[in-house]
Amino acid sequence: MNAKNLKLKASDAAPAIDWAAVDAAPKANVPDDDSPALTRVQAAQLRPLAEALPDFSMGKTRITIHLDDAVLQAYKARAGGRGYQTLINETLRDATRKEQLADMVRAVVREELHRQA
Repeated sequence: MNAKNLKLKASDAAPAIDWAAVDAAPKANVPDDDSPALTRVQAAQLRPLAEALPDFSMGKTRITIHLDDAVLQAYKARAGGRGYQTLINETLRDATRKEQLADMVRAVVREELHRQA
């Protein structure tokens, strides 16, 4: 979902925030009860989310990939303002679906040819 296809009713709009009042509010030196400061021992015990909750999936995995400069520039140009990584992901997803569809069609054709023989 992006800002273009997100439509809010007037009643759903966020209330206006008085940022000057927020900036002027005193800042406490003590953390609140909901987010106390971690000790060095607690910080050392922190683990990556994937390790702590292996069954939890956010649906995407961060990877490092090397692409040709020309390919990267082409995707950045085609993506416009919505993000070239999203466009690369969509292209790969579409290619995977097309490959699966082609494999399915091949299997059906082979099955039909086998029945005809």
